[in-house]
Amino acid sequence: MSELEKRIVENKKSDLSSLTKRGLRTRTKLLNAAEKIFGEKSYYEASIVDITQQAKVAQGTFYIYFSSKKEIFEELIKKLSKDFRNEIRIAVLNAKSIKEAQIIGFTTFFHWVKEHRDLYKIVQQSVVVNEELHQWYYERIAQGYIKGLEDAMKGGEVRKFNPETVAYALMGISSFIGMRWVYWENSDVPDRVLEEAINVIFEGIQS
Repeated sequence: MSELEKRIVENKKSDLSSLTKRGLRTRTKLLNAAEKIFGEKSYYEASIVDITQQAKVAQGTFYIYFSSKKEIFEELIKKLSKDFRNEIRIAVLNAKSIKEAQIIGFTTFFHWVKEHRDLYKIVQQSVVVNEELHQWYYERIAQGYIKGLEDAMKGGEVRKFNPETVAYALMGISSFIGMRWVYWENSDVPDRVLEEAINVIFEGIQS
């Protein structure tokens, strides 16, 4: 890093509210480029040059927004988490039951991850780049599940269990089904698979 770039880093504002609309667009462009590069090359093989070339911005511009490769990787994890959680939150707003919310939530996640297939690679990489962030990523997802489950349990829609246990079980189902069809095969999750998963969740596997 040049002395100029070091000075830029030292003076960089972390408060996004200080960025202009153009600045926010450039920052988003860098994060989108980072998603592609980290997905293709992995964290340790990727470079800042790769990211700036993908984003079509000058290398010095990178340091206006991020101090290092690690920082943009961490911000990317946070952005991906926020984006798909917001997508699901909005999608399930008008769901009339916990079952309907689950179907909509799973479907929304599968569609979202098809547009962001590198999510799986990037999140898996985070466990060695920043283990605390890796844990945070899953805890944030679990929080949304837990709130919905607590409400459903209070309303008598589902049996009373430890909501955290159920949350992580549901997260595992959606994650691995998405991995099996969306990530491995780059296809939509078949309707029969979604239906079977929902039946397992709400009816169990015991005959």
